[in-house]
Amino acid sequence: MPLRNKQIEPSMPREKIAFILNPIAGRSRNKNRVAAISRYLDLNRYDPVYRFTEGHGHAGKIVDQLLEEGYKKLVAVGGDGTVNEVASSLVNSNASLGIIPAGSGNGLARFLGIPLRLAHAVRVLNNDHTLLIDAGKMNGHWFFCTCGVGFDARVGHKFSKSKKRGFITYLKTILREYRNYTPRKYKFTIDEIEYRRRAFLITIANAGQYGNDAYIAPGAQIDDGWFDVCILKPFPLFKTIFLGLRLFNRSIERTPYMEIVRGKEIRFDKPKKKYFFHIDGEPVKFKRIKIRISMHHLCLSVIIKNR
Repeated sequence: MPLRNKQIEPSMPREKIAFILNPIAGRSRNKNRVAAISRYLDLNRYDPVYRFTEGHGHAGKIVDQLLEEGYKKLVAVGGDGTVNEVASSLVNSNASLGIIPAGSGNGLARFLGIPLRLAHAVRVLNNDHTLLIDAGKMNGHWFFCTCGVGFDARVGHKFSKSKKRGFITYLKTILREYRNYTPRKYKFTIDEIEYRRRAFLITIANAGQYGNDAYIAPGAQIDDGWFDVCILKPFPLFKTIFLGLRLFNRSIERTPYMEIVRGKEIRFDKPKKKYFFHIDGEPVKFKRIKIRISMHHLCLSVIIKNR
């Protein structure tokens, strides 16, 4: 049953809460989301405002302005990209991140147990239970689930150019790119120990999954101060489906093709060629510069279900 908004008593000041929405999904859908949020939000407790992003990077500017206005709860309504932009501006602040998942993968929301249904996600905000989590930083860019280089980054790059979104489009992109992909040799250090590996991909995991409940690092914890560096070695074609299933049943680390090393500081040497990296699934390009990835312990407050 929807939460019924009772008459607000003048003696009860309401807490300000802001919702940052990604309009890519369409204006009509966002109008419906605003109406639904207002329907399920405890309006006796909260005084909501709604802000819409106008492009890449705009969410961070909105958050900075809202923080100056004294908002202590800011809710990202969108996919992993929107969540990353909002969260990045809240690191080391005294404000908390809320999430209403509305994307393709919803990696951070899924990992934290935030419901995918809007009504249930809003009720999480009403309960107002928070958790401090870690974050990673790659060359000045924050990430909260994963970053990495290799096949997953290439898929993220291609997927970002697709006109259609969703899991089916992502799966088609994986199958198309796999046919022409060649693993590379990488030289990197983890906490000053040098590694040389030929790898299909290398994922630095703060949380355990990419999104869609595909777990690349089943043992990763988001508040322990460590990364799980996942090195997937080249594997034969006939193992592809087997390894794919391992991602979804949370057992990829049990295969002989996966090596996981825990660490806090990761460095990649200058690549001779252009590397495709991803940050929380969003593609980034680094050409002939060193890559520095660092752990930042318990630096972000997130509103989650009461465990």
